[in-house]
Amino acid sequence: MVMMKKKPSQGRQKIPIAKIAKSSNLQVTFCKRRSGLFKKASELCTLCGVEIAIVVFSPANKPFSFGHPHVESVLDRFLGTPKSSIDSDFTSQQGQDYMSGSSVHELNMVFTQTQNHLEAEKKRGQELDEMSKAGQGSSRRCWWENPIDEMGLHELEMMKAAMKELKKNVIKQVNKISMIQSCAAINSQYHSLDEW
Repeated sequence: MVMMKKKPSQGRQKIPIAKIAKSSNLQVTFCKRRSGLFKKASELCTLCGVEIAIVVFSPANKPFSFGHPHVESVLDRFLGTPKSSIDSDFTSQQGQDYMSGSSVHELNMVFTQTQNHLEAEKKRGQELDEMSKAGQGSSRRCWWENPIDEMGLHELEMMKAAMKELKKNVIKQVNKISMIQSCAAINSQYHSLDEW
C-alpha cells in the first residue's frame, strides 16, 4: 500500500508591508483589517474606559467610523469645540444619528459580554466533561450527590428543576396507586356482596 505524503501547508506567512496591487485582494484585506481594528478599539474602550474615534476610508473612498461614546463627541472634544445649547437642541432633534453610534456601542458591549459568557460556558463544559470522565470510575460521585454548599448556581438550578419534575412524577404515581387501590377495594367489596 502506497502512502501519500501530506503536502505541507504554507501556514501564516509574513507579508511585506506595502500597498497590495490587486484590487480584489486590497478590498478583502481592507474589510478584514477594518473589522479587526474596530474590534480592538471596542476592547480598548471596554477594558480601559477610554473615548475613541476612528475614521477610515475604503479603497473605494467610502467612509467607515467607530466611536465611543460617539464619533462626533470625541471629535468635538479633540478639536476643542465647546458644546452650546444649539448643539444640545440639535442632538435632541437629530437623535437618530446619535442613537446609531450609541447602538453600535451597546452592541459592542453585548458582544463582549456574550464572548465572556461563551468562554465561561466553554470552561464549565470542559469541567463537566472532566467530571464525567472522572465519574466513570466507581469511587466518584455525580454532581447531584455533592453537598449543596459546593454547588454552583447552574447546578442548583438544574437540581431545582429536577426536583420539581420528580415531585410531579411522584404525585402522578401516588394518584395512580391510590386509584388502583380504591378500584381494588371497590372490586373486593362488590365480590363480597355477590357471595351473600
